[in-house]
Amino acid sequence: MEALAVRNLSVIFPECETPVLSDVSFALEQGDFAVLCGATGCGKTTLLRMLKRELTPLCTQQGTVRFCGTPIAELDAVTAASQIGFVMQHPEQQIVTDKVWHELAFGLENMQTPPDIMQRRIAEIASYFGMESWLDRDPATLSGGQKQLLNLASVMIMQPKLLLLDEPTAQLDPIAAADFLTTLHRLNQDFSVTILLAEHRLEEVIPLCSTLLLMDHGTVAMQDAPRTLLQHLPDDAPVLAGMPAAVRLYHALHPDCGCPLSVCEARNTLMPLLPVESRALQSPVPRPQTADAVTVSGAYFRYERHGRDILQDLSFSVQEGELYCLIGGNGAGKSTVLSVLSGILKCYTGKIGIFGKPLGDYKHRSLHQGCVSLLPQDVQTVFLCNTAEEELAETDKHFRELLKDFPFDLEPLMQQHPYDLSGGEQQLLALAKVMLTKPRLLLLDEPTKGLDAQSKARLADVLHGLQAQNVTILLVTHDIEFAASHADRCGFLSRGALISADIPTRFFSENAFYTTAASRISRGYYTQTVTVEQVVQRAKENGGTG
Repeated sequence: MEALAVRNLSVIFPECETPVLSDVSFALEQGDFAVLCGATGCGKTTLLRMLKRELTPLCTQQGTVRFCGTPIAELDAVTAASQIGFVMQHPEQQIVTDKVWHELAFGLENMQTPPDIMQRRIAEIASYFGMESWLDRDPATLSGGQKQLLNLASVMIMQPKLLLLDEPTAQLDPIAAADFLTTLHRLNQDFSVTILLAEHRLEEVIPLCSTLLLMDHGTVAMQDAPRTLLQHLPDDAPVLAGMPAAVRLYHALHPDCGCPLSVCEARNTLMPLLPVESRALQSPVPRPQTADAVTVSGAYFRYERHGRDILQDLSFSVQEGELYCLIGGNGAGKSTVLSVLSGILKCYTGKIGIFGKPLGDYKHRSLHQGCVSLLPQDVQTVFLCNTAEEELAETDKHFRELLKDFPFDLEPLMQQHPYDLSGGEQQLLALAKVMLTKPRLLLLDEPTKGLDAQSKARLADVLHGLQAQNVTILLVTHDIEFAASHADRCGFLSRGALISADIPTRFFSENAFYTTAASRISRGYYTQTVTVEQVVQRAKENGGTG
């Protein structure tokens, strides 16, 4: 039975000539676990919102969307609200109450569920999701992973038949993201709930899904079982860059086996076909030493006088012109570090220096005038104007000249309101606005979230271009692949303290959990290979085919 059928759906926003969605057609059977992927700005979020009546944007539309055979416009209010669930990218935007159990009860109360049934459902869902110990907590005190799990539970307590998710792992650390996706797969298997998930982080989810949909320029270009679709992708297909490491290795090396989808499959079927390591790996050339741009020594910070320390004896340094990636779990204190270095927050003890000068000696906004700029995790907080063009002109009226080498075409976004852009487009607009301030130290909080693989590659080009101008970059990220490919050094933050720091090849090859899929696949076969490109290089150096 078809749970969802979309036929010839086209969508045009007011005052726009180009359709956001163009002749979209696909169908999902009951119990399907479908993944929707495609380039930043290709229409994934718009498509998902067109499937949830309450979130449908103001637009002109053609075509039909049917849920279990009924047009969604004809569904009664209770069915539309409860049977089609939606989980958003930003956890905080979906939480509306002051207690976890209130959040779980909110939808049921609106459905006028009898109290005894409501209590039983809350108890059941809390047990299923392992949330019993934090039912009485304020959602604001939860970690990012817990907040997103709460959003999922708040939707699933309504017992929907169709679950829509818009990049729900974008702000989660790798372990929390894997746990969230495993929970989704369990829900799909246990309750036969149909899932349509839009994602850029495909490493863990591709092996779990039953069908894969590729979007391109506002339409669904391909739909098939993931192994079938990915095995027959052209080697030069742009979408391939965002696929799991196992798939990229298969297309780069052309081994005599089927296309593996997971780390386990790649280790069992692909790696044994490659030549063994025959010569020692040369040690990477160290980056030339430069003066320190950032020095932090013995820093402590807490948000409340009698609260716990968020930063505890934090000490580290970043050199001038260096691209330093700071990783760690949700709640480790990474964003707090950036807020302290940008002067937004102040440590109660410890020493902090910026370009050899104590942070406290920067007076009268001198810290933010051509010195330090911060791109926050929630980029919407930097938008103040009605159009993207006004946002950039507010920072510098000559922005077009200054951004002439910016590798992203922002012109199609200029007359749109920043809040109407996709998450990835907002990220790029905010980055451009921050770059116009011409900082010597650029602080970036999760700059790759919402970006497809090609956009990440262009972002890396931007950052390396800034490095060539001796701009220092401190980047907080959950994107392990990006850090492994582009960082000069990586540091691991845990409970407010820097535990370790090293160059990516040593850093990730020694980690068991916070490491890349390429490192997991090649471990025991090749040494210090933490990216797909490094594995391919080692295979070819040792006589592999490609």
